[in-house]
Amino acid sequence: MTRLPGIRLALTLDAPAIARMSRLYIEQGLGWSWNVPRIEAAIRCESINVAVIRERNELTGFGIMQYGDQTAHLALLAVHPQWRKRGLGSRLLAWLEKCADTAGIGRIAVEARCDNPAAIAFYQKRGYAQLARVPGYYRGQLDAIRFEKSLWVTSENNS
Repeated sequence: MTRLPGIRLALTLDAPAIARMSRLYIEQGLGWSWNVPRIEAAIRCESINVAVIRERNELTGFGIMQYGDQTAHLALLAVHPQWRKRGLGSRLLAWLEKCADTAGIGRIAVEARCDNPAAIAFYQKRGYAQLARVPGYYRGQLDAIRFEKSLWVTSENNS
């Protein structure tokens, strides 16, 4: 049986690796907005969780979730290509969703690049409903697909 690496909150020393992964695997072709200072600020922010998975001191995945009063926003989620298809993205997402649920937040919003069918399928498979296509969401250059997931089953959902 293969041991899966654990998830923990990021430390500021994780910021350079997170920023590098964001630039390479999320923001490619769009410029770089999630740079080291922005990641460090997110790590220090009380209303944001930055979760990481490391294996042998290498960053294998991360997620950044911003928490509001009623809705959380998944700002970034990435798994290093060598570690994909092992359930790490699902584990990171579930961990962040659990944090939102524990905080009393019932909905999570996320956007995916319209040119990333793997990300779109990933969120759909995990119960995220496609709400809209947002023109020019990424730096005015690329559309996003907006998704939302309700963490709570309500009586109106059961009707």
